Amino acid sequence: MLSVARAERLRGVLDPFVAAFDAQARVAFDPVEAPRSYADPADQEIAGLLAAGLAYGRADLFRPRLFGVLREMGPSPAAFVRAFDPARDGHRFASFAYRFNLPADIGALLAGAGAVVRAHGSLGAFFAAELRARGALRGALASFSRTIRTEGAARVAGAMGPTRALEHLLADAEKGGACKRLHLYLRWMVRRDQVDVGAWEGLVPRSRLLVPVDTHVLRVARLLGLTARKDASWRTAEEITASLRRLDP
Repeated sequence: MLSVARAERLRGVLDPFVAAFDAQARVAFDPVEAPRSYADPADQEIAGLLAAGLAYGRADLFRPRLFGVLREMGPSPAAFVRAFDPARDGHRFASFAYRFNLPADIGALLAGAGAVVRAHGSLGAFFAAELRARGALRGALASFSRTIRTEGAARVAGAMGPTRALEHLLADAEKGGACKRLHLYLRWMVRRDQVDVGAWEGLVPRSRLLVPVDTHVLRVARLLGLTARKDASWRTAEEITASLRRLDP
């Protein structure tokens, strides 16, 4: 983890960089553009879940698929998932294909999210309740994604066929991976600033978040001395986050 002395030196370099960085100008190149396209937190959490799930590979390839799905969902993603019937509405996504994922995966994601929203009022309320009950972020996140996957797969099986790579859309936090896109989703929902929408503001403390780690973040984190670990794992995300807290709690 980052030493106190190195944290002080890094702060002198990074704080001016952050102050001068035009983060909002980057939104158009980032999947966070999807939840930011809606004003209602109920719509933001659904659009954000879909965006985070599909945010793998090149942005110029997944963005058209992402916004194509959102167009099929109409003006309110939240209203769509609450009423989504795979047998009746699954045809809307019949032409969807993006790398590992096919129509049944998208249908399951939306059907599972709809089941959770109907049962708990919102995805945020469900996640917050899981976090209170389990205490650990990892267990809460694993339960959150597992519930959506299980509920969704059961609902599309007879209507849209078996899912192909649903766990790739919503990772299993208990398997030890960094779960970068799930942490990205939590960041969008929990924080409110010039980039993040804060749809779950007040439900989940910012202090519970872990930095989203992929190979690029890991490379920079190692260069800055935030971690000496070489794997993009959950433990590495925890270590990088602990180092960053020495710069800003």
